[in-house]
Order: sequence, then C-alpha cells, then structure tokens
Amino acid sequence: MTGLSAVQSTAVPAAAQAAAVAARHAAAAEQAWRPAPEAVQAVVAAGFVRHFVPPAHGGEAGSFSALSRAVAELGEACPATAWCASVTAHLARMAAYLPVEGCQEIWRDGPDAVVVGSLIPGGRAEPAPGGWRLTGRWSYVSAVDHSDWALLCGMVPSEEGPRARMFAVARADYTVVDSWSDIGMRATGSHSLFAEDVFVPERRVMDRGVLLDGRSAGSPAPCHGVPLRAVNALSFATPALGAARGLLGLWQEGVAARLRRPSPGPGPARGLYDTVLARAAGEIDSAELLLDRAARTADRTDPLTALLEARNLRDCALATDLLVSAADRLFRSAGTSAHSVDAPLQRYWRDIHSMASHVVLQFDAAAGAYAREVWEPSETTPAPAV
Repeated sequence: MTGLSAVQSTAVPAAAQAAAVAARHAAAAEQAWRPAPEAVQAVVAAGFVRHFVPPAHGGEAGSFSALSRAVAELGEACPATAWCASVTAHLARMAAYLPVEGCQEIWRDGPDAVVVGSLIPGGRAEPAPGGWRLTGRWSYVSAVDHSDWALLCGMVPSEEGPRARMFAVARADYTVVDSWSDIGMRATGSHSLFAEDVFVPERRVMDRGVLLDGRSAGSPAPCHGVPLRAVNALSFATPALGAARGLLGLWQEGVAARLRRPSPGPGPARGLYDTVLARAAGEIDSAELLLDRAARTADRTDPLTALLEARNLRDCALATDLLVSAADRLFRSAGTSAHSVDAPLQRYWRDIHSMASHVVLQFDAAAGAYAREVWEPSETTPAPAV
C-alpha cells in the first residue's frame, strides 16, 4: 500500500479537558517557571504521552496528524503546556527505538511514563561491563521536573572517533538544576539536567543515527518508521500554531469590545482592524495548511524520500515565519493595555517568539536543505518536476 496511512487519525482523547485545566493554571505556571502539576496530570490523562508508545507496551502508536491537531488545540489555551505535551509525546516515540528490553523497562508500569530529553550531545560516556557510565549536563529540557525518564545524547569513543549515542536514564539517576530564564515559554520549565557517572545498561542505549534514519527495533507501526528530519520541526511548530490561534482570539475579543463602545475615542480607524484581522487570520490559516500537509506526509505508509523530508522541514519553518508575522501584526495593533505584564495577549506573543527561535525552525537552514535536494537530489529522491 502506498500513499496516506489507513490508520485512523482520531484526535488525542480529552484534549479539550486538558486545555481547560492548562488555561486555569497558565498564569501561575509562568510565575513558577515550570508547568503546573495539575496541567501535567491533565496532559497525561488526555493521552498525549502515550500517543506514540508502541501497542505492545499499552500505547496508541497514533498518527502525526491526530497529535498535531490536539497539540494545536491545547496551544490555544496555554502555549507552554502544548509545547510540553508535544515534546513528551515525541520523546516517547524516540524511546521506542531503544532495544526491546529497554522499552520494556521504560513502560513496565504502563504507557504513561513521562519521557523528556535532549538530542544535543551534552555528555560523555565511557564503556563499562554491561553498558556505559554517563556524565554530563543537558540544558533546555522541557517539563524535566515532571519526568520519569530522560533520553540523553552523549558522545562515546570508537575506532572511527567520537560517536553520538542516546541513553535512557531513570529519574533517580539525574538531578534538575534551575536554569530556565527565557523571556517566553516560562511555564515549560525547561531547566537543566545533570547526571554524574551514571551506569546505563546496554539495553537502554542506541545510536543517534537510528532516530535520524527511522529504524525502529521492535515496532512495525507506521509512526516508528519515520526519519526524525521529517517530523522534528513539526513537534515544535504545532504548539506555535495553537498559540497564534489563541492570540488571534484574544485580539478579537479586545478589539470587538473597543468597537462596541458608544464613543471609541482616539485610536486606529476601523479599516486598520479589518486589515489586521484578515491578514493575520490568513497567515495563520496558511500555516495550518502547511503543517497539516507535513503531518499527512509523515503519516504516509510508503517510505519518505529525502525531498519529502526536506519539504516537511521547509514547510514547518515557513509556517512558523507566518505565525510570527501574524503575532507581530496582532500585538502591534492591540493597544497599550494589551502590553501589560498581566495581559494574557503579551504572554502568547512572547511564547510564539520563543518557540520560533528553536534551531530546527530557522528558515535559512531549512531552505538550504530543501534546495540541495532539488538541485542535487539524493539517489532516493526523484528529480523534481520542471
């Protein structure tokens, strides 16, 4: 079978309930610089962290389309919570690439173990009988306070030189260092993780290249056969889509109230609001179409070509640029009151900008990867149509 997957693309269960809980705790979570426990519990209960877990371990092995829709819905209520939900869902997908025995250990108590992590090689490991001894510090680990496991990248010695490997480390074997101080996304709690001379058995270790190539050891599910490059940017762009929708909704409420006043007083003319509304909503809709296509591409049952992988990366970066443009347009026209530190609108605006700063959402790099596949196609990439 080729083309789009026949797997049902039902939404993550109870996403709306999780969104309602996250919205109630959003302001307090930002002040605390970490997700609210109630919001994390709601995200877990809604099925986000089990979405990509293999069925053999009680998970759904669901579609990228379904998760993307649910993350965007959650992002309308709280962008930071949506980010954490997306990241932990995708980290669980990565954990499924571990040896079968390692997967059994991670999900031995059920599919709702919260997995966090970092693909940046922040540590080094030395061989030890039966495994490795890992030491390092990894920054920007979202939702780390609420984690059960961490999937961490470390460099190991080999005959060919240092090699990147992924290590699954249990919560008891690492500590959290408060270090998160970004102007946006404060409620993600993206603090640092520190591990010192931790023994990691071989069953919980894999080459990072396994993730990059999409070669799952023990799951035949379509979601576990997708190369990381095709979906990594998607995991970070979909929370931004939800955030932009939420920002648009707040802006509309504020402007509508202003226009209903008997004497609006000094301020922009109605025509400005009409233009901002139409253009920002159009930019958000365009970003949604790009991200929907990227998710549907990842859900294909036939192998992805390098060109399709690069197109997904390009589309996610381009969608993010559109969302930033819409956010700036809305924020600029919202009026001084919307810029107050207590106003939700400015929090959404800050969060969108922080999301867009992620390295995989930078358009120049994505454009270069896409152009290389067009001008100098890989062997698996068909020549582009003229």
